[in-house]
Amino acid sequence: MAPNDSAHTTEEAGDLVAGRRKAARYLVPVGVAGVAAATIGLVPALAASGDPDLPKISAQQLIEKIAGSDAQQLSGTVKINTDLGLPSFGGLGSFAPKGGPGGGSSASPDSKLMELASGSHTLRVAADGPDKQKLSVLDKASEYSVVRSGADVWAYDSASNQVYHSKRAADGKKELRGGAEKGHPGKAPESMPTTPKAMAEQALKAVDPTTSVTVDGTVHVAGRDAYQLVIKPKQSGSTIGAIRIAVDAKNGVPLKFTLAPAGGGKAVIDAGFSKVDFSKPSASTFDFTPPKGAKVTQDDGKAHAGKGPGGLQGKEQGKESKGLNVIGKGWNSIARLDVPGGKGIPSAHSGKGGKGGASPEAQKFLNSLGDKVTGKFGSGTVYKTRLINALVTDDGKVYVGAVTKDALVNAANAAK
Repeated sequence: MAPNDSAHTTEEAGDLVAGRRKAARYLVPVGVAGVAAATIGLVPALAASGDPDLPKISAQQLIEKIAGSDAQQLSGTVKINTDLGLPSFGGLGSFAPKGGPGGGSSASPDSKLMELASGSHTLRVAADGPDKQKLSVLDKASEYSVVRSGADVWAYDSASNQVYHSKRAADGKKELRGGAEKGHPGKAPESMPTTPKAMAEQALKAVDPTTSVTVDGTVHVAGRDAYQLVIKPKQSGSTIGAIRIAVDAKNGVPLKFTLAPAGGGKAVIDAGFSKVDFSKPSASTFDFTPPKGAKVTQDDGKAHAGKGPGGLQGKEQGKESKGLNVIGKGWNSIARLDVPGGKGIPSAHSGKGGKGGASPEAQKFLNSLGDKVTGKFGSGTVYKTRLINALVTDDGKVYVGAVTKDALVNAANAAK
């Protein structure tokens, strides 16, 4: 057993800020190029019995170890298991923007990787620097793969025999054709992290005076020795209980990520490698040729030129997002968005949607999540998951955050 007299020394957030900023700069996702982090997980890797005996290390030193990691080559197997407390996403296609990236191709990463937001999945990942990356999602009878090799991004869905292809500029900010902005064709959604490294980046951004950071012992992950970094909110009212990140003791790469809810029970996100190899993958790993007979969709970026999320034109998008502000600090931060007249927000309890309405499947989904609430602000509906909750008031205001229902209601009352 490693020395573990309880949690090692707690480092105050002020001493950690410099280290975590550096970490955020160096941490590079190893799935699809540009995949950032947020709420999708990878199942914990198989741990060997007996914790490794490693030298003691402080939280500050461990964060600096992550920041200093220069490992950009690896291959391995990860398993995704996410339990947000949501019903199945099946039949909720009406929530997806129409005419989005990929021209409706089932192989488009923007829609396909959303499936990782629920349930269990097995992935194979490989990376050879920032310009050569591959991610494959394995199913019982099919496989979905995204490959980046230089400017080319290919995605293939074997179930439908469809191929998606786009080209990106060398800096990743614009496509070589079509001029789409960063975050659109050729790039997975920024909220879709696919490795513990990508998730750790986001967790480190949360380190501030409202955060407790400790080192809590050692573990084996995928046959490698690792330290456990524990991040917890000091404030009450957050839905997040604790985040644990297993960090490779040799090269500083996050190997496992677990997010436990404040309410207890199984982890919301449990993420880790079951196999990992830090040697250079074969160059052929990143080769791709469309299979014979496959339907190929070429994305030139025109579908998103000048548009924001959901296909809103720039002018309309600015109108819809007017009034966005953040209430509170740290883990209890709540985003407030004013949507004039509740435009576009389906009413879960009246059965009537906003402009365009909601499909029966989407309406059923909303009803399963919503609780009617009242307060000084008036009345509204709280939509709940095990991690993110949102209050939509009847007069068109939205309050959302990783906080409890009571925290949302209190924020709405205080805003009146």
